[in-house]
Amino acid sequence: MSAFAAAEVPFLVSLQAAATTLSRNRREVVSFDAEGRPQSWMVEGRTYKRSLASEVFGRRTVDGVRRRWRVDVADAEAHFRLAQEVAAEAEEALAAGRLRRSAGAERFRPLTDDESAELAARVGRMRAWDPARLAGERQRFLAAYEPVSILPPDQYNAVVLQATYGCSWNRCTFCTFYQDRPFRVREVGAFAEHVDAVLELLGRAVRGRRGVFFGDGNALVLSNARLEPLFAEVRRAMPEQPVSSFVDVFGGERKPVEAWRELASWGLTRVAVGLETGSDALLSYLNKPGSADEAAAFVATLKEAGLAVSVIVMVGAGGERFAAEHERDTAALLDRLPLGGGDLVYLSPFVVQPGSAYQARAAADGLRPLSADERAAQYERLWTAARVTVPEARTALYHIDEFVD
Repeated sequence: MSAFAAAEVPFLVSLQAAATTLSRNRREVVSFDAEGRPQSWMVEGRTYKRSLASEVFGRRTVDGVRRRWRVDVADAEAHFRLAQEVAAEAEEALAAGRLRRSAGAERFRPLTDDESAELAARVGRMRAWDPARLAGERQRFLAAYEPVSILPPDQYNAVVLQATYGCSWNRCTFCTFYQDRPFRVREVGAFAEHVDAVLELLGRAVRGRRGVFFGDGNALVLSNARLEPLFAEVRRAMPEQPVSSFVDVFGGERKPVEAWRELASWGLTRVAVGLETGSDALLSYLNKPGSADEAAAFVATLKEAGLAVSVIVMVGAGGERFAAEHERDTAALLDRLPLGGGDLVYLSPFVVQPGSAYQARAAADGLRPLSADERAAQYERLWTAARVTVPEARTALYHIDEFVD
C-alpha cells in the first residue's frame, strides 16, 4: 500500500501556469516546473531548491544571517527520488479521484475534468525525470552558461542572459564573485547562440520566468552601439520580456540621460546599482570608485530616463570603525535619491568572503567586525532611515547567499 493510501490527509495539488506543487502528507511539498523537473522541496520544515545545473541547495540561518549550502550528491539523488515518488502517488490519487485542489483557507475541492486532464499531462512529464536524467541536466547547463554568480532578489526568477562575463572593475576588496574570470563581451553571433541554448535548456519552464537579466556584473557599461544588437537578440527571442541589469555608479554615470532613454526604448526597465554606502571614506576602504555625490547624480539620471532603480546598501561593511559614519552618510544619501513607487532599496548583510582582499586588510588593520546584535541594530536603523527618506520605495532584505541559479 502506498503512503498516500495509508494517509488520512488529502493529497493536494496547486496548478499554476508555470508550476505544479504536490503534497501527499503536508510534511513533504514538492514543486515542479512546466517541463516536469522538480524545482523545490519543503521536507519536515526545511526548504531545498534544485538549480538549473541540477545541484540541490538548502537554506539555513547562522548568527542571524541566512545562508545556503550545497547538498551532497547522494542526498540530492534522495530528493530526486522523493520527487519521483510524489509524482507516482499523484498519478495514483488522480486515477482514484482522491486528489484535491486548494480552495483557500484549509478548504479543498475535487479537480474539474479539464484540470484532471491537465494534471495527467504534467504528471507524465514529471515521471520522465528520473534521477539519472536530472543529473544529466548539469551538462546541458554548462553548455549554455558560464557560472552565474549573483542576481538581485527581484531577478531570481528571470531568464539570465550573459551578454558579458565578469566585472569590468573587479577590484572591490569585498567581492570575490568574478575573481576567477576576466571581463569579456560576447559577440553578437555567440550571444544569439547563447540565447537559443538557454531557451532550449528552460523549455516550457521559460513561461515561469519573469523578465530577462543581462549579466554578468555590469554589462550596461558597454556603449549603446555594442548593446543595441544584443538587445535586438532579446527582442527576437522574448519580445515581451522586460530587461534588467547591474551597473556601478562609476561606469553608469558616463552615459548621458539620452543614452539611458535609448536603452529604455529597447526594453530596459530596471537598473540595479550597488551603492554599498553613502560614506566616501568607506567606499575608498572598499576600493570602490565613486562618491555619494556621483551616486545621487547617477540615480537622478536613471530616474529622469524613466527607469526603475534598485539600490543596494551593505549592512555591517567597515565594521565598528566605520559604523557611525556609514549609517549617517548612507541615510543622508538615501534622502537625496529621487526614488518612488516601483523602486527598491535593498539592505544586504555584509559577508566577509574567505580569501578576499577585504578580509586580509581588515585583519591587518585590526578592524573589528560588528557582532550579530550590532549588525541587527544597524540593519534596523538603516531600515528606518530608508522608510523615512524614501517612503514610496520598497525596502527589502537581500541575502547574497540566497541565490540559486
